[in-house]
Amino acid sequence: MPLPVLLVIAHGSRDPRHAATVHALVRRVRSLRPDVRVETGFLDFNVPSVQGVLESLAAQGVRDVVALPLLLTRAFHAKADIPAVLADAPPRLRIRQAEVLGPSPLLLSALERRLYEAGLAPADKSSTGVVLASAGSSDPEAIAVIAHIAREWRHTGWCAVRPAFASASLPRTEDAVRELRELGCARVAVAPYVLAPGFLPDRIARGAADADVLADVLGPAPEVARLLLERYAAAHLPVPLAALGA
Repeated sequence: MPLPVLLVIAHGSRDPRHAATVHALVRRVRSLRPDVRVETGFLDFNVPSVQGVLESLAAQGVRDVVALPLLLTRAFHAKADIPAVLADAPPRLRIRQAEVLGPSPLLLSALERRLYEAGLAPADKSSTGVVLASAGSSDPEAIAVIAHIAREWRHTGWCAVRPAFASASLPRTEDAVRELRELGCARVAVAPYVLAPGFLPDRIARGAADADVLADVLGPAPEVARLLLERYAAAHLPVPLAALGA
């Protein structure tokens, strides 16, 4: 039995950097599992659309699809937008929606990778305060998850970790940077908890103006690519997980 197609569902953006970063991540996923067909669909702004990809797959005779939301929290898009789009898929397709990416230890590893790439060293952890800067959400569940991640990450050796949000919720990145300064951290770093560049990540970057270090977005980090494959394998598939290399 052929393995299910992995359909990575991204939000989309008018910013061309967004789609370029998503495609780079998908290329890395394909390189890790060349035996799995991986497609990309966008909810808005970019092509191909999710609906267009699903219709194309059905026309090609594909039966099984794992739809993986390229999202870090279970907010509105994961709970409403994506299920609605999948509900309109051609009836011949058997679609399983995988879990969103976060939270996961692999994402914390990717965040630290980006901080070290930006100039920090592992020896700096105990004297560095980190702002975990999320895009933000009006969904209380998503906000609670970000706060929980910040608390858990603090226990890995950082001076302090504070959550911040670029929209919908407070505090903003600049406020969290100021709080860490007042707390007495020798240096302050901002770690964007976002997958691709765009309007809100740019707002995070502006809020990091007074920080010592600003990390890059998670993008096609190896840990993120591995996490996509973990979510794919963990989805309730009509094939044994052993067939997926799990």
